[in-house]
Amino acid sequence: MVVGLNLCPFSPSVIARDQVYYAVCDASTDAQLKQFYVSELQRLLGANENDIATSLLMFPQGLEKFDDYLDLLDWFQQLLEQADLTEHVQLASFHPQYQFEGVAADDLSHFTNRAPYPTIHLLRQDQMTKVLAQVLDPEKIYIDNIKTLNKLGRRQVEELCPWGT
Repeated sequence: MVVGLNLCPFSPSVIARDQVYYAVCDASTDAQLKQFYVSELQRLLGANENDIATSLLMFPQGLEKFDDYLDLLDWFQQLLEQADLTEHVQLASFHPQYQFEGVAADDLSHFTNRAPYPTIHLLRQDQMTKVLAQVLDPEKIYIDNIKTLNKLGRRQVEELCPWGT
């Protein structure tokens, strides 16, 4: 949905160049989930950006509850901050029941961050800086995404994203 509807205008180029690393976590304990994250963070930072530009970490089990996912995401962010890596990596988050705080539960905007499985996107900060420098108004991307979803309407959005209903 993200690529097909162009919700992320930066994704087609890294996908076309096969620079996205997909990692599926089969861990079940908190310690294993955290170790998986650390290992994948090291993989991204240790790789040439032409080989791995970005990583998608997918968690098909154990994080079905959105609050549990948010707790782990918070730990991941804290680790980045404690390791002084926020200048190198940023996180984007996706979950089947993603809800923006303060937004009505039935708002279609939530679908911009919904995915079949809980997913953490590791983005290289320097690459984001480069691509955003080419965008006249980066904030407009999110607004345009919401307009796209609203134009499609609830029925079509839910057909494209049945896991998020």
